[in-house]
Amino acid sequence: MASSARWNHVWVGSETGILKGVNLRRRQATNYVAASALRRDEGVCAMCWGDPSESEILIGCLDGSVKLFSTEKGKFTESRQCLGGEGSFCGLAVHDSSIITCVESGLLKVWRDASSENMETQVGAGVCCMRQNPAQPQCVGTGGKENALKVWDLHRPEEPIFRAKNVQNDWLNLRVPVWERDLQFLPGSEKIVTCTGHHQVRLYDPSSPQRRPVLEATYGEYPLTALSLTPGADSVVVGSSHGDMAVIDLRQGRLVKCLKGFAGSVRSVQCHLTLPLVASCGLDRFLRVHNIEDKRLVHKVYLKSRLNCLLLTSCEKWEDEDPEPTAPQADVKEEEDELWDGMETVATRTVLKRTVDPNVREIQLGKHPKKQKRMSPGP
Repeated sequence: MASSARWNHVWVGSETGILKGVNLRRRQATNYVAASALRRDEGVCAMCWGDPSESEILIGCLDGSVKLFSTEKGKFTESRQCLGGEGSFCGLAVHDSSIITCVESGLLKVWRDASSENMETQVGAGVCCMRQNPAQPQCVGTGGKENALKVWDLHRPEEPIFRAKNVQNDWLNLRVPVWERDLQFLPGSEKIVTCTGHHQVRLYDPSSPQRRPVLEATYGEYPLTALSLTPGADSVVVGSSHGDMAVIDLRQGRLVKCLKGFAGSVRSVQCHLTLPLVASCGLDRFLRVHNIEDKRLVHKVYLKSRLNCLLLTSCEKWEDEDPEPTAPQADVKEEEDELWDGMETVATRTVLKRTVDPNVREIQLGKHPKKQKRMSPGP
């Protein structure tokens, strides 16, 4: 199991606390948690890579623990309690060997080796997402329900370096509610794309004078739950709570295409860094990989549990990999044929038993029931 873990292309976390590794080339899924150790309070709610080489995975659980899984050893190597605040983890990241966590109550905390050096700040209640800026790992973005987008510098956590402003009132002059569900930083710029629970996709530019979104698009009628930038970073893939997934152009704010085949809420979406592939998972227990260019469903794997989050490796040459040798299918078929040929043929006879309902009167064929004589009226 340890050596085979290196060949997994997708890592998925479930509500029951199982970490699953999926090899798409062999269409094989492996559980890396013993079935006897499953606990509902250890459900996986956040995942991130522990190092740039993708040899470690950090997993945030519902009970407040953060586990370290080694993809080279194929097992969990460390566990740490990161308690504080209320609610489950809504984001997980790593910076300078420190763990960054954020919970739903709004407590953003940096866990260092020495507990006396831990740093924490309050980002506001109702947090739904916390994401790290890959270009500037010391910066993270947060947002949630009635909690507008904010960007924080962990070196100066007293005040956010960017605080988004809500859009103008609608045509009835009513305030537009705020509900940020997911966000991601665009590479090579300071722009941030978000999706909301009111089926909106918004693009913010902290370098511009205005704090309102510079672009806004709507998709569908249901809350958007997850997003991921395509390899070119000129469009974004969004998923909804109704099982819809689409590609939105960030330059013109229009719908490019829809990806089909879902039967439940989409919980996590991640695009490959270079290949035109996007992986998604959700409540219908399926892991799906679509080709963004032709909308084709490339892989579909049933994983038995409701899935919360996933990580897609940056491996580019999947077909050129040389995984561990397995027994050829032809040999297995020959052994099965020999086994079936050596079995003795057993003849069976089916006996039909007739059952008679006592409440039903039996009528013999060719005969009619006797009719009762009708008494003629007297004179």
